[in-house]
Formats: sequence, structure tokens, C-alpha cells
Amino acid sequence: MNKQRYLLCLLLAGVMLYYAVPRISLYGDGLSGIFTISWLGLCLLVIAGNLSAMLFTTNKKKNKQKRVSKSKQVRRQNIRSFG
Repeated sequence: MNKQRYLLCLLLAGVMLYYAVPRISLYGDGLSGIFTISWLGLCLLVIAGNLSAMLFTTNKKKNKQKRVSKSKQVRRQNIRSFG
């Protein structure tokens, strides 16, 4: 579910960037230039954040299985040491 949300946000940010870049002036003076740079920076941060979250999220099911198998191994070792 989360990966789908990250993908949706990533696509929406890409669409906003695609729509906005031809309409903003990259070399504007004063407040216009500051707004352009800050908007592009924020958009790139959103894209980078969603991309990294989508790529580096761990699968909870796999982690849970790993924890269960490790706890079973520890129990077996404890039983063998006391037995």
C-alpha cells in the first residue's frame, strides 16, 4: 500500500514539474526568481524523498519471518544447552 502511495506522489510531482517548467522564468529578477528557485528545489526534494522511500522501504512480512526464524533458532539452542 505504501509503495503505491509513493509512486502516486512521485508521478504527481513529475506532472507538476512537467506542467510548471515551461511557464516559469528561470532567470527572473527579485521575488519571481526566488519563488522559481524555491519551488523547483521543493519539487526536487519531494521527488527525491518519495523515490528514496519507495526504493528503501523494507517488506514487513519478510522481516517478521526473519525475526520468527531467529527466535526459533535461539529457542532450539537454549533447549539443546539445557537438555
